[in-house]
Amino acid sequence: MVDARQQTRPLLGLLTFFSLWLLLGASQPVAVPPQTTQPALVRTVDAVEMTVRDLDRSTDFYSRVLSFKKISETEVAGNDYEHLEGVFGLRTRVARMRLGEESIELTEYLIPQGRPVPADSRSSDLWFQHIAMVVSHMDRAYGQLRRNHVRYVSSGPQRLPNSNKEAGGIRAFYFRDSDGHPLELLEFPPGKGAAKWHRQTDTLFLGIDHSAIAAGDTQASLRFYRDLLGMRIVRGSENYGTEQEHLSGVFGARVRITSLRAAEGPGIELLEYLSPQGGRPIRGDEHSNDLVDHQIRLAAENVEDAARRLRAARVGPISSGVVSFPNAELGFHAGLLVRDPDGHAVELVEK
Repeated sequence: MVDARQQTRPLLGLLTFFSLWLLLGASQPVAVPPQTTQPALVRTVDAVEMTVRDLDRSTDFYSRVLSFKKISETEVAGNDYEHLEGVFGLRTRVARMRLGEESIELTEYLIPQGRPVPADSRSSDLWFQHIAMVVSHMDRAYGQLRRNHVRYVSSGPQRLPNSNKEAGGIRAFYFRDSDGHPLELLEFPPGKGAAKWHRQTDTLFLGIDHSAIAAGDTQASLRFYRDLLGMRIVRGSENYGTEQEHLSGVFGARVRITSLRAAEGPGIELLEYLSPQGGRPIRGDEHSNDLVDHQIRLAAENVEDAARRLRAARVGPISSGVVSFPNAELGFHAGLLVRDPDGHAVELVEK
């Protein structure tokens, strides 16, 4: 029989760390000056992670419908992963999938299973997050999705108007995967998007341009992603009109979009809905095993240094401090999970 004190020890460790972090002011807003001369904490956007209900079903969807390639599959459990994710007693299956040069990770919680994506989720809710995949031919890609009966968010592919200097001519379409996670297809016109999206190729699904996240206040998010983590702004726009409404599935949508990048990897796109306002916040009791959960994995040079700066900036923790993984089963030796100003999960790792 297992001693009850052994069963509760991981939770006591988590509570102790949270108490110490809260004493430093974790419940306060990010307190970082608008400009900082400190070195960037983040060098690479490594992957976007999503929690799924059935890993086999999800890997089939992403590989068969969207042309991702499965790179690896790993099953993990134990105290270290419990402390990283803030979920007691977990056992997970994790598959890494690649599209072009970019990757995602799909995680199935064998135990404990979490809640489904809310059935009435909208693009303006603050838990909204998607990955945007670039295609070489929108109509062919849209036909592939229709043949596989995906769930729509957009009414159909939308071409953003030329009056929008930054985004004019881009074609886009929102849809959902088998668990209800929102996804986006993008087709860039000449002169827009990275050069690699314009190479001559017969490949239809090319790679991941960015992960878009809803933001309640762009400036608060910039204090976190730009001023603290060291990402740079690469472009911005304000999208509105019938095309944006039909793209996001939100009547009256007017969206302030700010795109950021690290030195390597896909971008992070902040979506602040100027109208309609009142998008629902991320639930305070959301956990990594809930299907609405996404995690942006960022590679840092030194996670311990990152943790000190995050604590000083009063960033809310999920992990019980920096957790070490000597065997690097998931490709990193140390990790730390925190929340951005809106509650989106951000994982900093050291490879």
